[in-house]
Amino acid sequence: MFKIQDYIRDIQNFPKPGIVYKDITPLLQDPVAARKTTDALLETLGDVKVDKVVGIESRGFFFATLLAERLNAGFIPIRKPGKLPYETFSESYSLEYGEDVLEIHCDAIKPGEKVLLHDDVLATGGTAEAACKLIEKMGGEIVQCNFLMDLDFLKGKEKLKKYKVASLLTV
Repeated sequence: MFKIQDYIRDIQNFPKPGIVYKDITPLLQDPVAARKTTDALLETLGDVKVDKVVGIESRGFFFATLLAERLNAGFIPIRKPGKLPYETFSESYSLEYGEDVLEIHCDAIKPGEKVLLHDDVLATGGTAEAACKLIEKMGGEIVQCNFLMDLDFLKGKEKLKKYKVASLLTV
């Protein structure tokens, strides 16, 4: 029986002391586990129409591109500042160990497009909330925010109350 948690390892004190990093590298290294994970993420969505799948840098890119391909949707990267070559919109946010900024190409999403947001981990919710603000600034309609895992003790869902949120694993 497939259990996603069997493919995620904890790395203590990374990237800073006191942080337990959830490493999905073992999941990515196993093609069967990656396929089953993609299938499970799609199941959380049901038959909702999706025009674009937005993945958050960098670990959100892995499954976001797989989901986009399976949904016959476009893939949109949201990245850290200075990484995208074209004109961008940006949004500042707080995360569990500091402050940061996200950017998206200003022409990536058209008004009214149905958007699935994907990232690997929902922690404090700051990153996902900033990504949602960028998507909505462009006129996109967020149909779901999905994650491989939700670190429930950090209460990230509180910042995403107005969206449908799905996770394969709650820690």
